[in-house]
Amino acid sequence: MHKAAVTAVSTVAGIVLLLSLKPHRDPAAAMAESPPPAGPPGASSSPSPGTGPSGASTPAPTGHSSSGGTSGTSGTYTGDVSDTAYGPVQVSVTLSHGRITAVKALRTPSDRPRSQQIAANAVPRLTQEALSAQNAHIDAVSGATYTSEGYTRSLQSALDHAGV
Repeated sequence: MHKAAVTAVSTVAGIVLLLSLKPHRDPAAAMAESPPPAGPPGASSSPSPGTGPSGASTPAPTGHSSSGGTSGTSGTYTGDVSDTAYGPVQVSVTLSHGRITAVKALRTPSDRPRSQQIAANAVPRLTQEALSAQNAHIDAVSGATYTSEGYTRSLQSALDHAGV
């Protein structure tokens, strides 16, 4: 009888502790939230973890900056390619007067049918999150962690290239 009571109390205590734990913050999201290094807008920053020093992509700002400074930035900016465990992710962001008006996935993991399926599900959600948040501090899509991290890194890179 005594063992059953101890077991029941231990089980309940363990469940309560387990339910009260908060999940860890994603390291990629924590890095995305850190302020950009000081320097003039458009200055190159070091590559994000996991993107590799190869510089596989070149930023391609196709827009222009208005005279209003960074708050008035307009144009389309391409983020760096972010290599993930399942393939590369790259996005471009369109800004109008400093506001994100569109995000387009240029590259997503596509070498496996499952990777294509995950990307097809995750990218629209990530795009909607980015448009709502107006920055790269967005939640990952469950089941698409690597794609979400790559999307966030590339989006932050594009925003850095834009100087916002």
